[in-house]
Amino acid sequence: MALTQRLELRQSHALVMTPQLMQAIKLLALSNLELATYVEGELERNPLLQHLGEDESDTGQPSAGDAVTQLGEGIQSTWVEGDRPGDGTAGSQPEAEEFAPAEGETASAQSNGEDPPRYSEWAGIGSGRRDGNDYNLEAHVSAEKTLADHLAEQLTLSISDPVRRMIGQYLIDMVDEAGYLNAELDVVAEKLGAGRAEVEAVLAVLQGFDPSGVCARNLGECLAIQLRERNRFDPAMQALVEHLDLLAKRDLSGLRKICAVSEEDLVEMIAEIRRLNPKPGLAFGSVVVQPIVPDVFVRSRPDGGFTVELNSDTLPRVLVNQDYHADIVKSAKTEHDKTYLADCMQTATWLVRALEQRAKTILKVATEIVRQQDGFFAHGVEHLRPLNLRTIADAIGMHESTVSRVTANKYMATNRGIFELKYFFTSAIAAADGGEAHSAEAVRYRIRQLINEEAAEHVLSDDTIVQRLHAAGIDIARRTVAKYREAMRIPSSVQRRREKQASLNTPS
Repeated sequence: MALTQRLELRQSHALVMTPQLMQAIKLLALSNLELATYVEGELERNPLLQHLGEDESDTGQPSAGDAVTQLGEGIQSTWVEGDRPGDGTAGSQPEAEEFAPAEGETASAQSNGEDPPRYSEWAGIGSGRRDGNDYNLEAHVSAEKTLADHLAEQLTLSISDPVRRMIGQYLIDMVDEAGYLNAELDVVAEKLGAGRAEVEAVLAVLQGFDPSGVCARNLGECLAIQLRERNRFDPAMQALVEHLDLLAKRDLSGLRKICAVSEEDLVEMIAEIRRLNPKPGLAFGSVVVQPIVPDVFVRSRPDGGFTVELNSDTLPRVLVNQDYHADIVKSAKTEHDKTYLADCMQTATWLVRALEQRAKTILKVATEIVRQQDGFFAHGVEHLRPLNLRTIADAIGMHESTVSRVTANKYMATNRGIFELKYFFTSAIAAADGGEAHSAEAVRYRIRQLINEEAAEHVLSDDTIVQRLHAAGIDIARRTVAKYREAMRIPSSVQRRREKQASLNTPS
């Protein structure tokens, strides 16, 4: 057969991930802190992007107050108690929108006669906006003394030799905020070129500093240091400190044999151990841990419904500087400059649109979660329903992967605390009478409640808990109860019985 050339026409369908769609999907999965970092990077790279600051409301640019006026009913999403989950409606939610660009849309914002969005309108939505005038000078002038500063002051007074003082300062720098030394002495000796004996001598001096128990390498050493200062580190107490694992297991009979003491003496020794401070360094100032900032607020209304709002503090306020673009586009002479400005305009426009779409999607998903889990918000965790991603996705007309990205690293502030959005998605446990299934989280709550209410004389075994749950209409196996109990770090019935008997015998 001879080889010949010919032309053929073929038609096929393919899913193309455009850069803009990939950007929108990426932004959807970011937490509020990651989003702020990403936007800051875009502001540095793109000269057409600009922060919408408080001082820009008088320069002709739209302000946050204008955004709220324009959005009207889109500020928040509400639903009343009569709207039941599963009916496909979600109060005043907007229609489902796709992240992909419309067909025929070009990079130029002026090609279709519409101006690109000047800033993320959703940046002005929600509550909790802080006033920029509440500057507190005392918050910057006064600072807590850290543990490292406190130890360094004592080091200066205790050690005069410059070599040993350098070793001591190195060890102090390796102490964590709880007061424990996170370093191997052999490694420290090798790095500093000193002998291990000299490093141990300096460490012995540091372990005598205030607070008592600081610079210990483990919990046992921390407790031993405090007991020595109280002159209570006798052989029996030393044996108890060396076998803290038995104390954690509530094996009182084994501890009594090892320490060679009576039951009454052992109870007094355990009580003295409990009065010690296992983390002495926490009494001093340290780096403030970043608290969880909720992305959504849920508030109850007098009519029995709930109001779902976005937290404006977590939404970047970004605009496209049209005036600056109009000025510099006139001075662009070369093709390279024109291409660069067009790319910057396209990137800036799509970023603003992606931020707006992200806010709408988060509000839509959060509103549907509130509708599905109305029993939790009204009555507590016992009324938490089984829920999966497909249920939410079908209700709001989106894909499961989109819902999964929205619920990742997003938090909701409610009247019952701050919860991650994924918290409301729980597996189902069948009902014993064939009725409505129970949420796994609600079953775990019932197990914890039964154990907290048990008496010292009638400690509930796993089999007894299974029987009581069956009586409450929950079909669950004993191994499932044991798995949930261990996940909540609740000891077994034998260990709980030992602990409660020991607490009863402890003198008040």
